[in-house]
Amino acid sequence: MPAGTLYRGREGMWSWVAHRVTGVLIFFFLFVHVLDTALVRVSPEDYDKVVATYKTPVVGLLEYGLVAAILFHALNGLRIIAVDYWTKGPRYQKQMFWSVMGLWILLMLGAIYPVLGHAARDLFGS
Repeated sequence: MPAGTLYRGREGMWSWVAHRVTGVLIFFFLFVHVLDTALVRVSPEDYDKVVATYKTPVVGLLEYGLVAAILFHALNGLRIIAVDYWTKGPRYQKQMFWSVMGLWILLMLGAIYPVLGHAARDLFGS
């Protein structure tokens, strides 16, 4: 494959950046998750306090962002695998990028109520 084939065009450049950013964000979440879960062994009372803060509407929005990051990272990762290992992948990378974006938007729209429903009920009532 010629140099520069994988990330040709704006779509490839932005998907490359977004893939790295979402990977770092997911890593940061996992790091914090391991730390707060470890609290249960050190101080169950503090663990309960931390978990209680997770039930706020702001954290609900952050959870939606986490779902967005994981979903984009996973779908874009599959696209990268296709570009790297499918012989016609580089030729169709632009179409695959827009397919990933369309599927990501569709799935994120479907995740609004399951992820943000609790936050909306807290803010606006049942």
